[in-house]
Amino acid sequence: MPTRRSTMGRIRWGRVIGAAVMALLCLLIMYQLWMFCLVVWYAYRDPGSSAIMRQELSRLRETDPDAELKYQWVPYDRISNSLKRAVVASEDANFTEHDGVEWDAIRKAWEYNQRQEARGRHKMRGGSTITQQLAKNLFLSSSRSYLRKGQELVLTYMIEHVMPKQRILELYLNVAEWGVGVFGAEAAARHYYKTSAANLGSAQAARLAAMLPNPRYYDKHRHTSYLNSRTGTLTRRMRMVDIP
Repeated sequence: MPTRRSTMGRIRWGRVIGAAVMALLCLLIMYQLWMFCLVVWYAYRDPGSSAIMRQELSRLRETDPDAELKYQWVPYDRISNSLKRAVVASEDANFTEHDGVEWDAIRKAWEYNQRQEARGRHKMRGGSTITQQLAKNLFLSSSRSYLRKGQELVLTYMIEHVMPKQRILELYLNVAEWGVGVFGAEAAARHYYKTSAANLGSAQAARLAAMLPNPRYYDKHRHTSYLNSRTGTLTRRMRMVDIP
C-alpha cells in the first residue's frame, strides 16, 4: 500500500503541475489579448513597419550595416484601382466574400504540396487569403511551423472581426514585400516603374501582382516566361474581381 508520505508527494506534484498549466494558460490569454489590442490599434493607425520588414532589414544588415528598406505609406485612395484588382485576382479572388480563411483552398494546397514532395519537387502552393498574409506580414514572420500557422489563423479571425475589407486591403498593399528591401505599393511602383502607386496602369499592376508569390526572385529576374504569362492572365482576370 502507498505510504502517507508518497501520497502527499503525489498531491504536491499534482498541484505544482496544475499551477504551471494554469500559469501557461494565463500567459497565453494575456498574449492573445495583447495581439488583439494591436489589431484594434492598426484598424485606425498606420504601421511604420511590420514584423517581416524588421526581419528583412536585419537580414540585409548582416552584409550591409547601412542597409535601409524602401517603404512609404500611402492611403487607399492613392493606390491605383488596377493594382487593387490585380492583387485580389492574383492572391485571393474571393476576398470580399470570405471571413478570412478558405479551408478548401488550404486543403487543396496541402494535397498539391504533398504530391510535389512525393515527386521530389520544390515548387509549393499556398492557400492563404490576403487576410492571412496580412496577419503573417504585420505580426509574425516568414518561418514555417504549425505553431506560427495556428497564431496566424487566430490573428486572421481577429482582423476580420475588427477591420472592414477596405482597411485590410489597404494595410496589405502597404506592407506586402515586392522585392529585395522593397515594401508596399508606393515603393514598388517607384522601384520598378519610376511612378507612383496612384499612376500604375493595368499591365504594370498585373506584373506587380504576379511578382507577389516570390518577390525577391522576380526583382532579379523580371522577364521570365512565367512572369510574362502570369501577367497576361491577371490582366484578363482583374476586370472580373470585386474590390472593397
